[in-house]
Amino acid sequence: MRILRVAQKTYPDVTGGGAYHVHAMSRDQAEMGHDVTVLTVKQDDSLPHVEEREGYTVVRYDPAMTLLGNEISPGVAQYLQEADNFDVIHAHSHLYFSTNLTALKRALGETPLAITNHGLYSQTAPKWVFDLYLRTIGRWTFDQADVVFCYTEEDRKRVRDFGVSSSIEVVPNGIDTERFTPDGPESELINHDGPVVLFVGRLVEGKRPQDAVHAVSQFSENAKLYIVGDGPMRVELEEQAGEEVEFLGHVPYREMPAIYRSGDVLVLPSRAEGLPRTVLEAFASGTPAVTSDLPQTAPIVTKGGKTVDIGDVDEYAEALVKTYEQRTQLGDAGHQAVTDQFRWGETVTKTTDALEAIR
Repeated sequence: MRILRVAQKTYPDVTGGGAYHVHAMSRDQAEMGHDVTVLTVKQDDSLPHVEEREGYTVVRYDPAMTLLGNEISPGVAQYLQEADNFDVIHAHSHLYFSTNLTALKRALGETPLAITNHGLYSQTAPKWVFDLYLRTIGRWTFDQADVVFCYTEEDRKRVRDFGVSSSIEVVPNGIDTERFTPDGPESELINHDGPVVLFVGRLVEGKRPQDAVHAVSQFSENAKLYIVGDGPMRVELEEQAGEEVEFLGHVPYREMPAIYRSGDVLVLPSRAEGLPRTVLEAFASGTPAVTSDLPQTAPIVTKGGKTVDIGDVDEYAEALVKTYEQRTQLGDAGHQAVTDQFRWGETVTKTTDALEAIR
């Protein structure tokens, strides 16, 4: 099967769960014998236009402008217009202009289209903007797809609530449970005798890292927050933070299992998410989590952690205390939940089978 994967971002050009999902899916489908090309927007002028990597091809085009954090590339549009020799197009996230273009190509052409919903709302724009988008262009984009992938049943319902009529397949966002385990070395980057809280993610407003900083300052005098990731809010956060916060910046993905094992609790106060790989990776590593109470993530998070109302710092601090006290039991429960339901191999198999079915 010849697969054209269209994604705004891919790993290692960009870090993050969605970008890594695109890379790992392409790598593993190529290993299965499929011919995979990833069409994406160039994030750095030093990156090549075309690159062969881990069995698949990456094609990058320069962006011409940025709108609400969405980089628009005429090169991507031109490539899609001429891309008629693929069996299926698989676009990632309805939030990007490149996915809107794949929907237009499907409406005007014959190549089947799949769209993976990595999360209904953007973390770079107000909710009301995307409510309007989801009831208009976003719904139209979903409706052009032969199949829409959602991570959870809750997300399937949310997509349906916006009036989307396309076929929807629930395919959990699995992770590598052989790499992320409770057993193994801890990270040399983390050296603290008291409670260790982890924040893993981009430092952008939608992730609300400031809530993590403020909550840890109320949690315990001896607690320390390690922030793994980078982004535009870093300078602001460094100004807010005291000695109880340490910024590790970007940590290579191969080192993340040791990072998770070194933590007592993961905190993720986001106002919008799909099903975060960071939470699943932490659970697989035996580390419980405290996250925002989002309808699509709460049923999973509460198996190995606690959820909190968005923006309630006092409640976050209280939840961190309770989760830390129950970290062994919650860590074991989270690990069991991931190994039972969220294996990456099953994610690849189910996705590939669904693509085969629409080709």
